[in-house]
Amino acid sequence: MAVLQRMVLSSHYLFTSSLRLSPNPTPISHSSSLFLSPSKTPFSLSKTALEREIRVFGFFRRSKNGFSTTSSAVATESTETASVAGDNAQEEVLVEKIVLPTNESSEKLLRIRHTCAHVMAMAVQKIFPDAKVTIGPWIENGFYYDFDMEPLTDKDLKRIKKEMDRIIGRNLPLIREEVSRDEAQKRIMAVNEQYKMEILESIKEDPITIYHIGNDWWDLCAGPHVESTGTIDRKAVELESVAGAYWRGDTNKPMLQRIYGTAWENEKQLEAYLHFKEEAKRRDHRRLGQDLDLFSIQDEAGGGLVFWHPKGAIVRHIVEDTWKKIHMDHGYDLLYTPHVARADLWKISGHLDFYKENMYDQMKIEEELYQLRPMNCPYHILVYKRKLHSYRDFPIRVAELGTVYRYELSGSLHGLFRVRGFTQDDAHIFCLEDQIKDEIRGVLDLTEKILLQFGFSKYEVNLSTRPEKAVGGDDIWEKATSALKDALDDKGWNYQVDFNLPQRFDITYVDSNSEKQRPIMIHRAVLGSLERFFGVLIEHYAGDFPLWLCPIQARVLPVTDTQLDYCKEVTSKLKASGIRAEVCSGERLPKLIRNAEKQKIPLMAVVGPKEVETQTVTVRSRFGGELGTITIEDFIGICKKAVENRTSV
Repeated sequence: MAVLQRMVLSSHYLFTSSLRLSPNPTPISHSSSLFLSPSKTPFSLSKTALEREIRVFGFFRRSKNGFSTTSSAVATESTETASVAGDNAQEEVLVEKIVLPTNESSEKLLRIRHTCAHVMAMAVQKIFPDAKVTIGPWIENGFYYDFDMEPLTDKDLKRIKKEMDRIIGRNLPLIREEVSRDEAQKRIMAVNEQYKMEILESIKEDPITIYHIGNDWWDLCAGPHVESTGTIDRKAVELESVAGAYWRGDTNKPMLQRIYGTAWENEKQLEAYLHFKEEAKRRDHRRLGQDLDLFSIQDEAGGGLVFWHPKGAIVRHIVEDTWKKIHMDHGYDLLYTPHVARADLWKISGHLDFYKENMYDQMKIEEELYQLRPMNCPYHILVYKRKLHSYRDFPIRVAELGTVYRYELSGSLHGLFRVRGFTQDDAHIFCLEDQIKDEIRGVLDLTEKILLQFGFSKYEVNLSTRPEKAVGGDDIWEKATSALKDALDDKGWNYQVDFNLPQRFDITYVDSNSEKQRPIMIHRAVLGSLERFFGVLIEHYAGDFPLWLCPIQARVLPVTDTQLDYCKEVTSKLKASGIRAEVCSGERLPKLIRNAEKQKIPLMAVVGPKEVETQTVTVRSRFGGELGTITIEDFIGICKKAVENRTSV
């Protein structure tokens, strides 16, 4: 099976669509089709090759009294200017390019972060002499260190950072020393560091290496480090948070205090990271989902199970309708299949052998074992096998928005990005060998069309080729891989290489010689899952959905309750014209407007005595500002045109 993964680099996450091709279906495992990797920050900073490009900018907003200045951060394209939506209009932004290195691309950065962990531990023990040290590695955006000590506060972090600055300012050398195991043991016993003794026991190589900070502090460590603490820019280091962490990840062992920090090569890099982190917090789909009343995960029902609220359900409905229409236009037949099946089906497919840890326990019904489905593929194969197929029938394309259930540890659950029940946009294409290239090209075109509909245009493509352990002959593997490459080349897309595993499923067709042959089966997902895709949409737009996608497109606001009847009449006309509208009253007009802004309603139609008399509305747009007083018919026309053209008003 050759695999194509198409990744859309949105502002701050990695969005992945997957295409999987099996010489003989079905797959025994699926990687998640939509990939976002949440980290300690609300979402992870996206990577392109070994670098993450973040742009820090200041923009000037024209006002009545001149210019006011605001600063922010965003990940953008490589242009030198960008636009952001202000309260009333599009603002031009001057962009300064800041490229953030990674631990992989910059050994200097890795050394800085590792040394910062040691400097922090030294500072902690200087302020809290009874604190016991454990481990302190570098991580993706910085470093951490675990301590056995009393709980820390934000005030404590400030004290620790101040002491770190002093240590850095002393420009103390980092000195590497090799000692025997016995000598290391003696030194650890002398300072009564019991955790270090356990770490020493886990080290298998001799001699033991120790790193000293001057003559003041030392730690078991393999390195690497900077030459001296003065190499570190103290203004490029910040302590971020404190969390609890069990020693060795074992809940039966002591709870430690883990201090997280971030460190960069210079102050500008830190500022870029902090700006981007703040932007991540602003866009966090978990917070926006609650603030905008889009979805929830109810404790009473259990973790990882998503409740779609009315507004979120409207967006899902639009996504599903768009997905279905495009698929039917591209020759797919839609399927609906059961959520459970006999356990034997999952034995045949191989899931019970290779995927059991991600499946829920079986249930017994009338002396037979049944299983909640973790995937949709076997169901589509059963639909295919319901009758004998001729070579003339191909290609056969089927698609389903199928809900699946997968067991996830509670600690790994994360908003909409990691759940236990979700709806995949699964599709499968059964075709002949000589149809592979055209079908894959069709999938690429369809993928591009769907993702562009929702505002995603930056792509990274991964091509997975044959692994060492594979089912199927060399000839079909060569044809499958070549077809993928040719289709990508035809599209002009660059691609990278990865690996995945195929598996055979016994399905056939009758060829022109009346002999049974096996068809090719292409496994394909574009959105991945509706839940994760919705999370992506929320964060991509920061909850500020475009007019065509917004759950409530217009809110009608009376100046006083005297105009309420007319407001209801206006709302009814808007709804009758297909515009999602609602009336909101009961507060003073300024508060109604503020509430609509907070709820990110694109359009507000204000109604006062004059509007009632002239049968008009005064329209205010989140993006276009005041649009003036217009007739209801004109307002409807403006809305419908903007929705049809996928533009804002």
